[in-house]
Amino acid sequence: MYAKTNWRSQQRNAYLAGLLPSLIVLVIITLLPAMALIVTSLTPLSLTNPQATFQFSDPLINYRQLLDDPRFINSVITQLKMSLVSVLLQVVIGLGLALLLNGASAWLHTARTLFLIPMVLPPIIVALIWKIIYTPDISPLHQLLEMWGITLPSLIANPATALWAIVAADIWQWFPFTMLMVLAALQMIPKDPLEAASLDGATSGNIFRYIVLPYIKPVLVVCALFRLIDSFKAFPLIYVLTDGGPGSVTEVTNYYGFIQAFNFSYWGYGSAIAVVILVGVFVLSYIVGKAGWSDERKANA
Repeated sequence: MYAKTNWRSQQRNAYLAGLLPSLIVLVIITLLPAMALIVTSLTPLSLTNPQATFQFSDPLINYRQLLDDPRFINSVITQLKMSLVSVLLQVVIGLGLALLLNGASAWLHTARTLFLIPMVLPPIIVALIWKIIYTPDISPLHQLLEMWGITLPSLIANPATALWAIVAADIWQWFPFTMLMVLAALQMIPKDPLEAASLDGATSGNIFRYIVLPYIKPVLVVCALFRLIDSFKAFPLIYVLTDGGPGSVTEVTNYYGFIQAFNFSYWGYGSAIAVVILVGVFVLSYIVGKAGWSDERKANA
């Protein structure tokens, strides 16, 4: 009994010793900056008032101002519209293409490789590509449409289309992520249930609904979570394509925080915006995760 207890103690110590370097790095690069961000958000710090670095006389003043800031409220609404639409379409398009490209032939392998190209490009390169596409004077898309007698105005200069133009660029870059994840899940589905359902006369729709979809549902939830989190970081597209315009129709929350911190030098206010984004991402991720896994938990209960 003593030897068994001693072995477990040594095993636990070995695990802790192995985790310690990673935990130290995690604290340095994640927890300490997060704590600094929260502390800064509780101060009126700005470059014009550097002595306010450690002023905590009214720690919630930045958060109260956010509630009365119509530009911030508009940025939150814009962020939610962009994130929800882009994530939903990325999951749907990625799922559809994964189902079409699920196979072992050489041309399917080539097609899968080509579809992965947008995902591996640097975000700034993607932004420049779509800047060219959306600029009428040099855009191949606009020139092609003009050959057919169709005149299309600049989508990123039109307040009605600017946000959706950014959404289209974001979808183009990141739908391969969902496609790749779903493809991996599809190729791991056991063949026996599929063959049995086919022999019993089940249609392709029923096979997908009752066998394939339940099996890949956890993967879809993970993809949605990852893309939801990343959608709050769509900074390069907005910076290059619209600079938050026209007006403020594409000014999402992180871009508004950037403007407050680096254009106006309100570091305390910008930090408060960043903290709100962090909390919002956690809340939305929890909601998506809970909704996605609730059925599976009921089934296992």
